Amino acid sequence: MGGRRRYVARGVPGGYRIWDNTVRRWWGDLYEHCPDGLLAELNGRADPAAITALLRHYRALRR
Repeated sequence: MGGRRRYVARGVPGGYRIWDNTVRRWWGDLYEHCPDGLLAELNGRADPAAITALLRHYRALRR
């Protein structure tokens, strides 16, 4: 892949969405705050338990 990350955050009206460069489509929900921790995990170890916990965290920020 040569330094290009698979998942990146992109600003959209109302917040941020995660773009998957491999399949060229949006991944996940709309987030009000940039999900830096989630992006780091998705591009790093991609541990399912950690991703689930981070998804819950970022969803809770919307409430």
